[in-house]
Order: sequence, then structure tokens, then C-alpha cells
Amino acid sequence: MLAKVNRITLAGSFAVGMVMLIIGLSLYTAALTDQDIRESFTLARSAAAGAQRVPESRQVSEEVMKIYRSMTEEERADQYSEEYRSRFEEVMNSAEYKTMCEELQRLNTSTDIEFLYLGTYDRETCRLVYICDPDKDPATCCPAGTWEDVDAKEADKFLDWDGKGSLYHLDRDDRYGMICTSGYPLTDESGSIYGYVLADVTLAGVAKGMRLFTLQYIIALITVMIIIGRLMNRRIKKTVIDPVNSIADAARSYVADTYAGIKDVRHFDSLDVDPGDEIGRLTHVMAEMEESITGYEEALSDAVAEKERAETELDLASRIQSNMLPTAFPAFPERSDFDIYASMKPARQVGGDFYDFFLIDDDHLAIIIADVTGKGIPAALFMMASMIILGGNSRNESEYEPSQILEDANNTICLHNPANMFVTVWLGILDLSTGVLKAANAGHEYPAIRNGDGDFEIFRDKHGLVLGAMENYRYKQYELKLEPGSKIFVYTDGVPEASNASNELFGTDRMIEALNIDPKADPQGILRNVEEAVSAYVGDAPQFDDLTMLCLEFKGADKNRKDEQNKKHRPRNVARWVPPNEDYWH
Repeated sequence: MLAKVNRITLAGSFAVGMVMLIIGLSLYTAALTDQDIRESFTLARSAAAGAQRVPESRQVSEEVMKIYRSMTEEERADQYSEEYRSRFEEVMNSAEYKTMCEELQRLNTSTDIEFLYLGTYDRETCRLVYICDPDKDPATCCPAGTWEDVDAKEADKFLDWDGKGSLYHLDRDDRYGMICTSGYPLTDESGSIYGYVLADVTLAGVAKGMRLFTLQYIIALITVMIIIGRLMNRRIKKTVIDPVNSIADAARSYVADTYAGIKDVRHFDSLDVDPGDEIGRLTHVMAEMEESITGYEEALSDAVAEKERAETELDLASRIQSNMLPTAFPAFPERSDFDIYASMKPARQVGGDFYDFFLIDDDHLAIIIADVTGKGIPAALFMMASMIILGGNSRNESEYEPSQILEDANNTICLHNPANMFVTVWLGILDLSTGVLKAANAGHEYPAIRNGDGDFEIFRDKHGLVLGAMENYRYKQYELKLEPGSKIFVYTDGVPEASNASNELFGTDRMIEALNIDPKADPQGILRNVEEAVSAYVGDAPQFDDLTMLCLEFKGADKNRKDEQNKKHRPRNVARWVPPNEDYWH
């Protein structure tokens, strides 16, 4: 952490130093440049005052410009040709020209100006025309009539100067780099400008000053950064690093003691930390957290133990619920007149759906499928109670009337239903000798029926009230004649209401399509087709409701058993429910 703080400190100091360097260098450069500009302008003005006193300057300037303007642009194009130079020889050999050069040479040698010369700007051609240059170097001398193109802004600046401030122009030269041209106009008695005394000053001194300033600043910056870094390291180590390390050591000791089972030790209370700053408050928070975690661990241990007991009990309840349902298939291997298969896939460990089927006697098969309101343990308990009541009443109804069975079961449930739960039920009793199915529906899903060799279709039977909603409710029943090969499929709402990740329901239409994938399949195959279709549709979406299905196939009466029908009787395992008194129905 100390190394990281050092890096951040140094980086921050360096960034601030660089910003200050840029600002300082800019101001220093501007100051040096302004100084050179003022000096060159002052010298040009002084030289112009001296040239103004030489009457030959005006004469020389006017003669050079007269010759320049008399030539065509084609003649001016080759300004270094002998023909072009010969036109200005008379002027350059005149005593006036030589006197002007001597005066400019005298002024130039007494200053630090690189070049001091007389010239004028021609607005028409946008050129600077040299009038008199005292330079003795043939490589840099510009004889009378020599010209060079200039920027229009430079020409306008000199020609339109109002006499205020310094008159100068900055430009970059391939040989001298940045160069400043300062000037002062020469005027006649009427105030007309006939030339300019121009002074060229290179800014090499500015660049040299910038380099020297940068070097000195960087050395000073590094020195200051080293000093500040050392001082800050000592301070940060004492006030931040050491306290944080002590907190980290206390945390490691806490973890080690926790794994070792050592309790009743307060690791953060005894730390030597200033309580008035942020680290002190952090230490106080850590001490409170240690106390809270200790209490939480004890509570968590109790909760885990309680959860394990609950899981064990829930697993036992699931096994009990599963064992109550018929799960051995084939259920009646000795019977050739029908086949039946059922399955239940609960959404939780225990569910609220159930199915049941059993022979009331050798000729009558009872089929029940139901869905209890709610989920979890309450629904599972209510489911088991409802299953026992319905199964008991079905076995003890001598008339084989589903409506009466539902009515008796409803009254029993209403009598012992303080939680106001209810259950939807479809109940059917099939006469195996005739194929006649009597059924009643207490608020349950419509069954799907396949007659003979046809396809499955929804049979919209008459719904009654759910069991547990109201006492003494009269249920209606109906009869269906099943032909050999007919099938009946009953289910809970978990099938059509199964939803995918987009919360779109599987629906009754898709269920019928799944049933008719292979309507000739046996009951187990029928259920497998539906379950696979639901699973493919739902995908990875979670299961929200129990998935319960039952399929019965009637194959036709067994003729070999008709002679023994009268010898069979129904088992009476559970007593039929009887109202408390005769006035109960009124």
C-alpha cells in the first residue's frame, strides 16, 4: 500500500509540475518574444529617424520603385538575371545610394540586429521590394530591386499601420527559423510613405532561453518531488499504513481464532488507533462487526440445524405422499380389459395434486384426479386428507354414483376446513363389463377423450363447485359409452398452464396436439408424449405448478369373467361419511 501511495504521490506531483512547466514556459516564451519585438522595433524606429535625415533615402527609394513598376511581370520574373540587374546598376552606383548604405551600415553595427535594410511594400504585386541593403555578404545581400513574395496580411499590416503599438511580423525562415521583421515607415512632407526601415531579428535566443528554463525547472521539480515524497511517506506510514496494517493483523487473528474455535476474544478493541479520524472510525466499525458476526454465526448454526431437521421432515413427507399414490405399473397385470398409467411431478418436494385409481369390485374401476389450492406442506396435508376421504367414499358407495361421492366428500371437507382450502376433482367410475363411464366434475379441468380409432378431443363436461367451498352442494354427473380402444386423459392445470421463459402458456391446444402425436399408443406412451412436449416448450424456465396426468384405455369387456360377476363383491375398507343428524341437510 505504501508503494502505491508513493506512486500516486509522485504521479500527482509530476502531473502538477508538468502543467506548471507548460504555463511557465508559455509565459516565459511570450516575455522573451515580446522583448525581442520591442527591441527590434525600437532599433528600426531609431534607424528610420536617422534615415529620415538623409535626403538621399527618398530619392533612392523613388528611383528603385520607378524602375520596378516600369517593368512587366514577365521581366520581373527572373530577378537574378543580368538584364534585370543591369536596370538598377545606375541607382546602385549613385552617390546617394552609397551614402544611404553607409548610414544603414553604421546603425547596424551598433546593434544586435541581424539585418537592417531599406525596403518598401508593393500592394499591387504583394511583394517586399528591397531598396538598399548594406549587407556585404553576397549570399545574403539583397541588391536594389530584389523582391520577395509576402503574405497579404503582412503587406496590409505595414501599409495600413496607424502608428500605434509596435509594427512587426513573425514568420518562419528555412535558414534562420523563427524570425521577427520590425519596421518603421519613412514619409515625405505630405506624410506619404516612400519606404520602410526594416530590422530582422531571429528568435534563436528565445529557443535557447526556453531550453535553459525547461532544464532548470525539471531539475527543481525533481528535487522538490523527492523532498515532498520522503516527507509524505513518513507521514502516511505513521497515520495510515501502520494503523491499516494493525487492522489487517487483527482481522487475520480473528479468522484464525474463528477456525480454531476460540471465542470471547475481542481483536479490534485493543488497537492503538486515533479514534478521531476515519481509520479510528473504521476500527470501531470492525469491532462492532466482529461482535455482530459472532452473534450471527451462533444464530446461523441454530438455523442450519433447524433447516436440516426441516429438510429431513420435508423429505419424509415427500416419501409419504409418493407412497400414497399408485406408482406400480402395470397396475393390474392380470386384467386384459383395460390399461391405466399415471404420473405426478411436483413443483416442490411435496405437491398439492394427486391421482388415484382402484377396483371397487371386479367390474367397476374408480378414477380420481384432483388439485388442491396452494403449494407446499399445507397443500400436501390437505391433499392427503382429501385423497383418503374421496377414496373411502368411492369404495363404500353401493350405487356407483360419482355425484353422491363428491357430495359426501364435500360435506366432510367443509366440516373440517378452518383454513378454507378447497380442491378441484374429476371422478369417474367405469363399468368394465359395459364400457359405461359415469363421471362428475368439481371445478376441475375438462377431460380429453378418444373414441374408438379417432383422435383425442376436449370433452366439455358440466362443472360443479370445488370441494370445500359450500356444504350440501348437489353435483351433477354424466355418462359416456366407451368403445373398445377408447381412451380418456385427465390432468391438472399444471399441464396447460406450464409457461416458457416469455411467460407464454402451453395451452390446451398444444396439449391436444401432443396427445394426437400417436393416439394409438398405450397410456404410458400417451403421457410420455405430453410430458416431452411440455418439457420442450418450457425449456429452462422454472416449474411453477405440479404436473399430474392420468390416461385410461378401455380395451373391451373380458367375456371369460362374465360368469363370475355375481360372485364378486366390493371391499368395504372405509366407512361412509354420515351427517351429524337428519336436520343437517336443512
